[in-house]
This record gives sequence, C-alpha cells and structure tokens, in this order.
Amino acid sequence: MQCHKCNQDAVIELQHGALCKNHFITYFEEKVFKTINKFQLIQRSDKICVATSGGKDSLTVLYLVKKYCKRHHIPTDGIFALAVDEGIKDYREQTLTDLQQFCDDHDVPLHVVSNKEEFGATLDKAYPIINKGTKKKPCNVCGVWRRYSLNKYARKFGATKVVTGHNLDDEAQVILMNIFKANTKLAGRIGPISGVKEHDYFVQRVKPLYMCSDKEVRLYTLLKGFTVQFTECPYSVEGYRHEIQDMLNKFEHKYKGTKHAIITSFLDLLPLLKERDLQQNESVKACTQCGEAANKDVCNACTMRGML
Repeated sequence: MQCHKCNQDAVIELQHGALCKNHFITYFEEKVFKTINKFQLIQRSDKICVATSGGKDSLTVLYLVKKYCKRHHIPTDGIFALAVDEGIKDYREQTLTDLQQFCDDHDVPLHVVSNKEEFGATLDKAYPIINKGTKKKPCNVCGVWRRYSLNKYARKFGATKVVTGHNLDDEAQVILMNIFKANTKLAGRIGPISGVKEHDYFVQRVKPLYMCSDKEVRLYTLLKGFTVQFTECPYSVEGYRHEIQDMLNKFEHKYKGTKHAIITSFLDLLPLLKERDLQQNESVKACTQCGEAANKDVCNACTMRGML
C-alpha cells in the first residue's frame, strides 16, 4: 500500500485511505487533541492525574496529554502519573518498571499505590478468598479496588481530573456489557467524561483516547518506539468482558466500522441518559469505615477488604 497523501509506503489502511508513518502519527495525535477540545476534557486550571499501568494505552495518553498541554501553553508541572500495583505475579512488575523509566524520560512524577498496602493483600492472594463467598471473578475484585485507589489518591494529591487510557474498543465493550447485563442505569455515567455531575467525593475521569481504536493505539506506540509489554493480564480471559471483546472483534472483522458505530450511536443517546440519571438523584455518602464515596453504609472496597 501507498499513503494516499504522499505516496510513501503505508503502515495502516483506514476507512478514509492508507497512511504512512508520519501522516498516521499526525492523524492520530490530532484525533486525540480534537477529542479533548470537543468534549472539553482539560481546562487550563486543572491539576491532572494520569491513571497509568505501563501498558500501551496509558503510556500513549500520558505522552499526549503532556504534549497537548505544551501546545496550548497549559502548565505541565501539575501533571502526575498514578499507578496501582494489584499484585499480579509475573505481570505487573515488568509494566511498572517500564512505566517508571517512561516517567523518568518524560519528566513526569509517578506515584504507585499497592493493593497489599491499601487492602492487606495482593490480588493473587485476595481473589481466591473473596471468590469463595461471593463467586466474584478476579476482574470484579480488581476493578472495585482499582477505581477506589485511583479516586482516593487522586484526591489526596490534589488532582481535579483523572485521565484514563480507555480507547474506543474498551468503551464499545462496556456499552454492550451494560446492555447485555441490563445495567442501563449505569449508562449515563460512562462516555468521554465519567459521571453525570461533579461531586466532592469523586475526581472527574476523562478519556482522550475515546475515539481511537485499539489497533491505532497499538500502532502508535510501536511507531513512537515506546517500551511496552504487549501482554494481557493473565486474569482477563476469565472475565465477562473477554467474551464481549471476542464477539466484537469478529463483528468488526466481518462488518468494518461496527465498533465506531456503537460509539456514535451511544453518544447520540448520552445526553438523554445523563438527564435521566440527574432526575433520579442517587445519593452518595461517606463510607463508615474509610470515609470514601459509597452508596450504602460500607463501600464495596471495604466490604471486600473485610472478607480477608
């Protein structure tokens, strides 16, 4: 293939034509920056916490958020990275090593929070215990604890925004998961900006890679030469999401544009979903054990910690 802009060798073929390395990098970065602008994800006064793991999505979004801020003359000294060490043997150690080197190279402070210190056990040790009484999958436990730690420590370090590396594939999967599980009451809380309104207990989460496919992010990290371990979490194959992921990939292979169509349709409905959630006005209060956000007396993270 040849790039449709300059006739150089192409590295990817997209719906609007093939692109060479340089034109793809420009196209990808501009798409991320347009997403930030369209949904007003970053303000000049923000102190930005980037949720990082050392994987391709988090390194890409960390790099591009800093680049965006420099381009728009937004101070970058308020940007920091926050990682959660779940305690997954032979997996997380290497990604955290890569992440630390990346942050050192790009002059970004890194804070690491561990499940062992926060909850008293690694995920590897906690999951079998919690599973006995609840039948929860490891991804359920990990997700609750990860969101808890990111929100708690983002607030602790004074962040006004938490940037996550969720891409188009991730979001299309979540939309279908909520539909298949009849979790439509949660639908208004997802999207480029998480939640339906600002709240003292939560740091608003935003997703600059919202319109970028997993394939595009992967290629970008390769072309930029980022040191990334292209491996999935060993627990991911046990999750419900993995089945949705496989199904969507098959549909996308057969019917190009399926994932993008899901996102486009959802964004059309999102204002209505948010309005419905605002009218329901679900109360959020402080957990009686830890003081973090909860919709009942004891938050889910503390409930799981208590099972240990």
